[in-house]
Amino acid sequence: MNDRETALAHVYYGTSQIEAQGQTLATGPWSTMLVDGALRDIRYRGTEVIRAIAWLVRDRDWGTCRPVIRDIEVDSHAERFRVSYTAECTNPDGHVLTCAVTIDCDADGALEFRARATAQTDFLAARCGFVVLHPVDGVAGAAARVGHGDGTVDASSFPALIDPWQPFKDIRTIEHSPASGLNVRCSFTGDVFEMEDQRNWSDASFKTYSRPLELPWPYTMDAGSTHEQSVRLQIEAAREQSPALPAVPHRECKVLIDLHGMNEPMPALGVAIAPDEIDAAFANLPLLAELAPQQLTLHFDPLAGHGQAELDRFAQFQRRAGIAAVLECALPGVGAPEEELQSIAVQIRQAGLALTGIVVSPSVHRQSNPPGSSSPPCPSLDDVYRACRRAFPDLRLGGGMLSYFTELNRKRPPLDRVDWVTHATCPIVHAADDRSVMETLEAIPHITRSCRALIGTQPYAIGPVSIGMRQNPYGSRVMPNPQGARVAMAGDDPRQRGLFGAAWLAGYAMALEGAALECLTLGALTGPRGLAGGLADSATDPARYPVFHVAAALARMAGRSRLQCRSERPRDVACFGARDAGGRLRLIIANLTPEKRTVRLDSGCGNRMGELGVATLDESSAAKARVGRVLADPISTGCDTFALDPFACVQIASGLTPFGRDFPPYEARRSSS
Repeated sequence: MNDRETALAHVYYGTSQIEAQGQTLATGPWSTMLVDGALRDIRYRGTEVIRAIAWLVRDRDWGTCRPVIRDIEVDSHAERFRVSYTAECTNPDGHVLTCAVTIDCDADGALEFRARATAQTDFLAARCGFVVLHPVDGVAGAAARVGHGDGTVDASSFPALIDPWQPFKDIRTIEHSPASGLNVRCSFTGDVFEMEDQRNWSDASFKTYSRPLELPWPYTMDAGSTHEQSVRLQIEAAREQSPALPAVPHRECKVLIDLHGMNEPMPALGVAIAPDEIDAAFANLPLLAELAPQQLTLHFDPLAGHGQAELDRFAQFQRRAGIAAVLECALPGVGAPEEELQSIAVQIRQAGLALTGIVVSPSVHRQSNPPGSSSPPCPSLDDVYRACRRAFPDLRLGGGMLSYFTELNRKRPPLDRVDWVTHATCPIVHAADDRSVMETLEAIPHITRSCRALIGTQPYAIGPVSIGMRQNPYGSRVMPNPQGARVAMAGDDPRQRGLFGAAWLAGYAMALEGAALECLTLGALTGPRGLAGGLADSATDPARYPVFHVAAALARMAGRSRLQCRSERPRDVACFGARDAGGRLRLIIANLTPEKRTVRLDSGCGNRMGELGVATLDESSAAKARVGRVLADPISTGCDTFALDPFACVQIASGLTPFGRDFPPYEARRSSS
């Protein structure tokens, strides 16, 4: 890359590392992308039938062993395409595994993916083999026919609400018919396959994988042993279906906005503060005031050594910040809940920590217990929350999980004992490429609908939320990422610092429409999962990441009436907004893609949106955004079309309102018009 390309990569992604673009393969009605040896976006006559097929290896902590691909050969023409390559994987223990892969697709036939893996040494793995991802749109709730190893076939359906366990086991074949009129059939050989509902982890897919989770893991593949698998994809199309039309890229997107507002307030904005971040938080109190969140979520974990000193420091910080605080407490579970909680209550009183609420969740529930595994000893949740009520009679009590919806879906708190329910999300649990991270936004409405089905009208909060992973529920550590790459389960993801991170948060806010969320808590103020870090140019205060400005806009919308926004292409363009009691408007529109997009707004209200200003957060304004305001320019009368650069975010607001800042006084707005 040249210097300009390197600089742009940092602006977009927070790193100079660029993803492999992949190679388009097409024959007859089939098309797909070959990326790092995997197939993505498998389409038949333009319809996405399978999201991905990949052969992969997970290490003992469920981290992905990235393959080194060699000897790749691609033969693609009108009648067929064929791909072959070898892959070598090395796990963190230094064990080596190689695999020979072939992919064949006939224009008038099937697509088949075959792999033959050989352990060059004894190889310790949690998983080794094919994964197949079905998309969720058009599949969730659809009828399915599942063939099993004994030859039986079950008539069933993909779950509409998120299934806490495997919806299908012992899969030899699975077929379904999406709304396009196609019949999609996947066949598997070489192992026992089953399916999990990946929406639990905010992946936008149903994943079929081998080997069954009820078998022990990690397991050792003996040196010299070989393992063969295949996946075959067959499509039957309705005879009356018209021929496929060539794919046309859509560069323009219409966004429909109902200015009357919904009967749903925007959530409060929270920011998480951990004990090891408290010094940085003290040093950045002006930044916190600029962000203006409604809540601090203070993390407290006695098993990590947190005690009186940490609570004292939290109390000092909360008094200086002047922001309402909730304590997030991982209950040790070593002694009786009553004793542990009463001890924590005494420490809180001694610290003088003023809290509005406390979230309590047993520490062991931060670790996932996959189907078939045994849960560690833990007091019953009913006993835990009864003890919480006695220890904290004057505080709101939050229940749920400090990890993901997965565990909340499996370990449900007694709703009559808690005042609100919470869980976190992370978009890089299973995959960390740019496309997969943005695709997780498709799963957020599925999570909130499924959670609402569990908790009804109970107050509901989500967080902490960031691209990087706070804690690995599936292993002993988050993955290191010293090179600033795209690494699943990494604690530090560089895209948090780029325009990508701002666009992703905007898409997340859009996806929460209809959830009636009480609070959305972000991962940190500063640091790897934070909103700012390092030093701004020629200044002593930290550089504001682009995501800071979107977060600040969310903070200013808290409690305001959410506007109903409908993006014609929600995978490409996100939009959310709110209107206050005085009629003042704030909209955020984000380009979720690495390509330029044109957005046309349609409010159906002519000029009734009033005097508006537009502030743009993009590659041109990123340097100014690091040190302060992203200022607004007046919008020309009747202007309803906006051009967005890659991952750009635009704020359209009443008056000349800087991005994420307070509305100007009415008099100032009049004088500036």
